[in-house]
Amino acid sequence: MEANRILVVEDDRDIREGIEIYLRNQGYVVFQAGDGVEGLEIIRREEIHLAIVDIMMPRMDGITMMMKVRDKGYDFPVIMLSAKSEEVDKIMGLNMGADDYVTKPFTTMELLARVNSHLRRYSRYLDAVNKAAEPENDTYHCLGGIEVNEETVEVFVDGNPVKLTPIEFKILLLLIKNPGRVFSADEIYERIWNEKAINTDTIMVHIRKIREKIEIDPKNPKYLKVVWGVGYKMEKQ
Repeated sequence: MEANRILVVEDDRDIREGIEIYLRNQGYVVFQAGDGVEGLEIIRREEIHLAIVDIMMPRMDGITMMMKVRDKGYDFPVIMLSAKSEEVDKIMGLNMGADDYVTKPFTTMELLARVNSHLRRYSRYLDAVNKAAEPENDTYHCLGGIEVNEETVEVFVDGNPVKLTPIEFKILLLLIKNPGRVFSADEIYERIWNEKAINTDTIMVHIRKIREKIEIDPKNPKYLKVVWGVGYKMEKQ
């Protein structure tokens, strides 16, 4: 099996070389870049499966680099490295398409755990994409960092398992199978409970609980959106 290829973009040479040593010890192929410009050049030349990108760098910062990566259609996971003082930049990076962040100073074990988690998710995603034409994959649904497996009744968000109640799972499944489509509370109720909708207040409660489990910021959701006066939908990513 071919080793995963990881790009480390960090202007501090000691930090990026230290990261490379630990990643290579785990069997990964590692590429180094000192800023966003060098990082983009490597991505153009090499197949990359995951990138670890510092936020503050000369020439091109990490957020700008990550936006360019997503604009060019690359969908591999991006883990941002940030200092505690860069909280706003960290949130901006996640909103712009980063998958995760690690705050400096960090432990090697923490970073490796994040890397392994995102590579597992990305591997499952690639398998699903490569086999999309096969009927048995109709039970697997992926939207951004959310994965739903009907067959095993499992939900993952950015590679991490999320526990939903049976009703929450059914609602999420309905919405993720129809990205962009707006469902009224009545329609959701009737499809989930298979009976005429009388009191749909419970739908609002379930939607709130689902958001708390799948969203980074439930008050400013990336995935599960309200269309005021109409209903709910999963935003296409």
